[in-house]
Amino acid sequence: MGKLDGRVVIVTGAARGQGEQEARLFREEGAEVVVADVLDEPGEALAKEIGARYVHLDVGEEGAWRAVVGAAKDAYGRIDGLVNNAGILRFNSLVDTPLDEFMRIVRVNQVGCFLGIRTVAPELEDGGTIVNTASYTGLTGMAAVGAYAASKHAIVGLTRVAALELAPRGIRVNAMCPGAIDTAMSNPAQLDPAADAEETARALDGLYRKLVPLGRIGRPEEVARLALFLTSQDSSYITGQPFVIDGGWLAGVSVI
Repeated sequence: MGKLDGRVVIVTGAARGQGEQEARLFREEGAEVVVADVLDEPGEALAKEIGARYVHLDVGEEGAWRAVVGAAKDAYGRIDGLVNNAGILRFNSLVDTPLDEFMRIVRVNQVGCFLGIRTVAPELEDGGTIVNTASYTGLTGMAAVGAYAASKHAIVGLTRVAALELAPRGIRVNAMCPGAIDTAMSNPAQLDPAADAEETARALDGLYRKLVPLGRIGRPEEVARLALFLTSQDSSYITGQPFVIDGGWLAGVSVI
């Protein structure tokens, strides 16, 4: 038996990266998965490969969220879980960040998470789960990612409030706070057919060896396993918490 047998879970930003690995693992563990993304071609290909349902979703659009909920219930009759994974990152000093760039990041990361909770929670079966993808930078600061960090701090706050409000229905809400993970967000070479993504990943390992106690960049499969834990009964008495998965980065730095 799988850890998610009989459950129906929506995963946003699931066409690639962390979301893709979450969708794959959830299917392996018995869940019916709704793969939701704006990247239609890879999203549809993934859904076909793993036996899931693909739905186009711009997380900043309220009507699109209603369509995803309708598609999930039409296909499977119920919804048991949501993983708010979709997010974007831009690098810029705070004082040089244009307002439209700041608002674009907030729209996807923060508003997308809010709309996901607000739209899906009323449709969740009692005892359901919501997992929000925040960030290492949702708990600390980092230069050049001010808009991103602000949106991820907001997700931690939304997670705590939602956990309190949904607890009477047994719905648990938690947040994942990944550090640097080897996805297209941190390794754009994955999107360039002419580039060697594995070589870039090794270079990133070299960079993070100096920053991260465990000495390497994280893998999306590792984040997926945390998402599985927070969606399964293994975490049945946990709600309202941010879970850091960063190789020890937030713990501090070593001067030795």
